[in-house]
Amino acid sequence: MSNLQGVCVPICTPFTNNGAGLDLDAFKANIDSLIENGVHIIAINGGTGEFPFLSEVEKRELAEVACKHADGRAKVIVQTSAIRTEDAVENSKHAEGVGADAVLVLPPYFEGPGEEGVRWHYEQIAAAIKTPIMAYNIPVFTQFDITPEIFARFSEIDGIDYIKDSTADPSRIEKLAGQGAKVFCGCDFLNFFALVNGAAGLFTGSGNVAPAEVVQLWNLVQSSEYGKAEEVWKKLQPISRLLWTLPFNPVAKAGSDMTGRKVGLCRMPVPPLKADEMKLVEQAVAALSA
Repeated sequence: MSNLQGVCVPICTPFTNNGAGLDLDAFKANIDSLIENGVHIIAINGGTGEFPFLSEVEKRELAEVACKHADGRAKVIVQTSAIRTEDAVENSKHAEGVGADAVLVLPPYFEGPGEEGVRWHYEQIAAAIKTPIMAYNIPVFTQFDITPEIFARFSEIDGIDYIKDSTADPSRIEKLAGQGAKVFCGCDFLNFFALVNGAAGLFTGSGNVAPAEVVQLWNLVQSSEYGKAEEVWKKLQPISRLLWTLPFNPVAKAGSDMTGRKVGLCRMPVPPLKADEMKLVEQAVAALSA
């Protein structure tokens, strides 16, 4: 079983022709850049990858290309969520078949089930694959909260090995880590706090903008050099906060473009940033080299 830890970057999805198709050359170049900057894990088809606006064919193609191109140089997580359990199972089986090291799975969303139904959903996926499953907790979008107590019960399912927590609640990271969960922090502005409080890793969109700095933050905390880590964190804070202040994906893509990983605009219906918003991204990127 893959042991996942470290910096996971949910990679942006670049498009061609104003969103008409996938730019796989840019996608592969960005994978190379993230790996060269020391990123440990790359996540495909995440929220930062604009999965709601990708077709099933596109999502599977991105998973295939990413696993093949990474070629063991970094771990790969594929997001395989679906409202229908049957679809989530098939998506997860495909991800396993192309070499994913783990699958990231939301609870069924949009008037979805309670704990019993969500557990059943995860049980069906876990029974269908041997690849580790990372539960994805972002209740603002799913309306179901995988609390630390619920995750402890879900962890009884063979294969539910990790949780990505995006509640933006620092106490969640502490409690999950304290009960032995392998928790990945899914909230950029809590990255430093999460690492010093036992998170197994960061699932961080800011890695599209500043992969080397996020990896440096991870390395310094791992070697207990907290003073140096805090200095790096001060540089990361502007972009980490901005991602959660302005529309997340347009900021991630603009910052990625500004720092050399060309991804272009989001696919509509997500519009580009306005001029004043772009100025804020430029300032946050400038802070990285201040």
